[in-house]
Amino acid sequence: MTLNEVKVGNTVHIKKLNGSGPTKRRIMDMGLTKGSEVYVRKVAPLGDPIELTVRGYELSIRKADAAWVEVEQ
Repeated sequence: MTLNEVKVGNTVHIKKLNGSGPTKRRIMDMGLTKGSEVYVRKVAPLGDPIELTVRGYELSIRKADAAWVEVEQ
C-alpha cells in the first residue's frame, strides 16, 4: 500500500521510500523517512494534495509524491 491510498483519519508507518535521486531526497527532506508515523488529516476535494501530520507538523504533499512512499498499518 502506498501513502496516496490511505484513507482520511488513518495512521500508518512508513515502510519504504521508492524512487531515487532528487525525488527521494525531497521526500526525505520533508520528514517522510522509514519508520515515521504519518496521520492522514485531509484530502482536497479533487484528491490533490493530501494533508498529513508527521513528526509533529502539518505537511501537504502531492498525490504523485505520496505514491513513492510505501506504508503499513
